[in-house]
Amino acid sequence: MSTAIAIDQAAKPTHQRHLLAGILLLVVFFSYIDRVNVSILVVDPEFLDYFGITGQSVQKGLLMTLFLAAYGVGNVVLAPIGDFLGPRKAMSLSVVLWGLSLIVGGLAPTFMLLLFSRVILGLGEGLHFPMQSKYIKEWFRPDERGKANAVWQTGMAIAPAVAMPLFTVIIHLTGWRSSFFILATAGLIPLAAIWFFTADKPRDHKRINQLEIDHIEAGLAAERAKAPAVPADATDTLWSKFKSFASDYQFWLLVVYYVVHTSVIWGAMTWVPSYLKEARGFSWAAMGMLASLPWILGVVTKIVSGVLCDKMGRRAPVILFAMVGVGTGIYFGATAADNMTAAIFLAFGVGSIGLGGPAAWTLMQDIVPSRGISTAAGIMNGLGNGFSSLAPVAIGFLISVTGSYAGGLYYLVGCAFVGGVATLILTLKGR
Repeated sequence: MSTAIAIDQAAKPTHQRHLLAGILLLVVFFSYIDRVNVSILVVDPEFLDYFGITGQSVQKGLLMTLFLAAYGVGNVVLAPIGDFLGPRKAMSLSVVLWGLSLIVGGLAPTFMLLLFSRVILGLGEGLHFPMQSKYIKEWFRPDERGKANAVWQTGMAIAPAVAMPLFTVIIHLTGWRSSFFILATAGLIPLAAIWFFTADKPRDHKRINQLEIDHIEAGLAAERAKAPAVPADATDTLWSKFKSFASDYQFWLLVVYYVVHTSVIWGAMTWVPSYLKEARGFSWAAMGMLASLPWILGVVTKIVSGVLCDKMGRRAPVILFAMVGVGTGIYFGATAADNMTAAIFLAFGVGSIGLGGPAAWTLMQDIVPSRGISTAAGIMNGLGNGFSSLAPVAIGFLISVTGSYAGGLYYLVGCAFVGGVATLILTLKGR
């Protein structure tokens, strides 16, 4: 390399923060694929017969509900471990735990052991998710966080979009147990990416140059200058971190919204494949493709959300529009007479939730001081997913009581209404 080229490259900032966003996307992609394989399994006759849950809507819902309950607990209880270990080590430990849970699930001889594996998966992934926000808060300026959150959030939509048709084929060709072992092996990819290519903070990274560090730190310094001063006697305890945001009612309104957000995601992820196949009569192959449509649309809506957040400088209006889309789309998806029309409306409704994800996490990062970010992220994601664990089993209960899938889908419409009210308040407050 010539001296002139070397000098030119040295004068340009590196882009390690962009690589980090891509790695966070990769980790979320694999974590969500691990979660959603049961959405296809509960439509597989061999799987249902083996565990004796054919026609048992509540038991099917329990596979997602127990995962989400453990996931919610893991977010709240295990998030402080991330502050102690740092996001790199904590996220790596999480991947190891969820890999072990998949091996147990693939070997499970009884339904109880399968449920136990879902609990372990929930606890492992509960440790992972708050670290996403920890990374974003430390590595990205406020004016870049909307797009950065959109990047990793797209993994939440890409995963089910890929998983629905992929696991339809895998389970059909090789049987349900193989899906667990394939996922456990694939987990080595995000583990290697985290361990070898990330660092807790920009200055700890071996491949970043000073220009990129200066770019990041200038934005973070400006953000700190606008934030309320930290009391001189403040301690770096879990309680002090909690107090830094606990009195802000806007944070708790955001938590209410996030309960709705995750309820829509997990309710749809658990029951949309069954709805399309059993209530609407689509073939196995058509079900796999149509079930992926909401998540394909979700990739687009998440990207749009990130761009709008950074361009507008506001987050709440984007989330409010998401709630309108969710409620409208799912309602007509449940009531449309034509099967294909219903599937398209349902895809629009569920896909609209993608607008809310990046905006919600960016708003949380706006509201919460840096020292409380892991704790706040754990609480928001933990309570959101903990309460949303009711959605899969509640929908299953409503289906069994009403004898119609429409009754279950109305639960999601009601969720959208509650989320819309919470978000409207935040919108009126200028957020």
